[in-house]
Amino acid sequence: MDWLLRERGSLCPRIIGCYNGANRRQRGIMHAIQLDDIDLTSAGISPQKEVFRNLAPAVLIEHALRKEEGLLCDTGALVVNTGSRTGRSAKDKFIVDSPEVHDEIAWGEVNRPISREVFDALYGRVAQHLSEEPLYVFDGFAGVFPEHARCFRVIGELASQALFVNQLLRRPSRKQLRDFVSDYTVLVAPTFLCDPARDGVESDAAILIDYAAKRALICGTRYAGEIKKCIFSIMNYVLPHLDVLPMHCSANVGTDGDTAIFFGLSGTGKTTLSADPSRKLIGDDEHGWADDMVFNFEGGCYAKCIDLDREHEPDIFDAIKFGALVENVALDPTTRHLDFHDNSITENTRAAYPIDHIRNIVPSGMGRVPSTVIFLTADAFGVLPPISKLTLDQAMYYFLCGYTSKVAGTEVGITEPVPTFSTCFGEPFLPLSPVLYAEMLRERVESTGANVFLINTGWNGRGERISLRATRSMVNAAISGSLDEAEYCTDDIFGLSFPSECPGCSPDILDPRSSWADQDAYTACARRLSAMLEEAYARFGAE
Repeated sequence: MDWLLRERGSLCPRIIGCYNGANRRQRGIMHAIQLDDIDLTSAGISPQKEVFRNLAPAVLIEHALRKEEGLLCDTGALVVNTGSRTGRSAKDKFIVDSPEVHDEIAWGEVNRPISREVFDALYGRVAQHLSEEPLYVFDGFAGVFPEHARCFRVIGELASQALFVNQLLRRPSRKQLRDFVSDYTVLVAPTFLCDPARDGVESDAAILIDYAAKRALICGTRYAGEIKKCIFSIMNYVLPHLDVLPMHCSANVGTDGDTAIFFGLSGTGKTTLSADPSRKLIGDDEHGWADDMVFNFEGGCYAKCIDLDREHEPDIFDAIKFGALVENVALDPTTRHLDFHDNSITENTRAAYPIDHIRNIVPSGMGRVPSTVIFLTADAFGVLPPISKLTLDQAMYYFLCGYTSKVAGTEVGITEPVPTFSTCFGEPFLPLSPVLYAEMLRERVESTGANVFLINTGWNGRGERISLRATRSMVNAAISGSLDEAEYCTDDIFGLSFPSECPGCSPDILDPRSSWADQDAYTACARRLSAMLEEAYARFGAE
């Protein structure tokens, strides 16, 4: 690393400042924020070292290189390794059980309670730990529409994670930064390792949210996706109170202004399918559906990039340049070339980049209410049709079931596709009852008349993954309306209607039975999945 520091003459021992021109410049060098320029006492922190607030991405990259947090690749992106945790630590997430929120939270295996006393004690220890470190503060927004946006202050110890937050949240203007008052504070301390016996948690990592106190805590993990999903979970609590449906979906807009949204868990294609050269991207992962619009929560994208190549995903491939953060992709130490096909670190390789790294975007981050709603599922059984048009009741059934397969690497311990049922296609991030979110979606689909499709981006009966080319053709047909008058067949086990023909697709791939040499085996697998769906849906029967 030393040779890199010597050659990059722009590296300065103290390059500290504010983003978007809010910093002072003398002789072209950003100057330090004094400790009394930013008050962190409300966060429980008494800084003893430098505080770096809203640094420009280039400066954050310089800091990360100097601190040996990562390396530059040949495209200019910063490449980091997150260590032993390369995905979300789902079993280490807790919500503070306080009187203010107790009756609202859907407690269970996902939303597990922790006491205020345990949270406050651990928070205090982490705050003290951060007080003794140089700190990176990012003040920004989740949500592009002021009425629904919330202000987040993220305080951490790594420049690379500060870069991630800078690229993923909405970035403030100079005036907004000057007048900034946070609604929620998130402490991020990856080098603080919990002691389960002392701290009352499950492992050396913890992801804790206190909705009443408007605080969150992430420690013991360098995986930046924990920060993103922590903020998403908070928005999923806040927005229903404002009559806005928060959604784990991507969204894009056609030339005539029509909006399509894509629900799905990680690895099902939200980012890939929404980055369509013929349509403008609103956002790749988190949105709100208000009365008259869909709007993005974020200012960037967090793309899964295993096996990424320019031919199939040119927009994402070209977005990985200077300013982007790459996690856990193998890097040739000599050429600094990224090997996207190497999964030796993890299958869950990632790239975070500002949304304007994609050429074809909606700068406002907003679009009309959707005319097409697409549920993406990666069917590990190979029995669901590649595309099905859903009735409103079927849509609610599949939305509440949230069937897909967890793709390898997205969570600790997941090494191959595993069938899972994540209600509303985002259960790990939903603090409230799934039925509440489903009812909100039903009302909106019913009032707008949006078409709803279930698209299987998973496998067929031969164990082959359905090609991206075929899936794109199905998505285009669904959005364009060319399937509105198509002739449909009905599956006799699931009751799903799928087209007999689809532009750009060979007809023999549309019927899942055709990929099975053994029809009895198909029937057995389909009935097994059907029974699992019924079991998943049964838990909502009383509601």
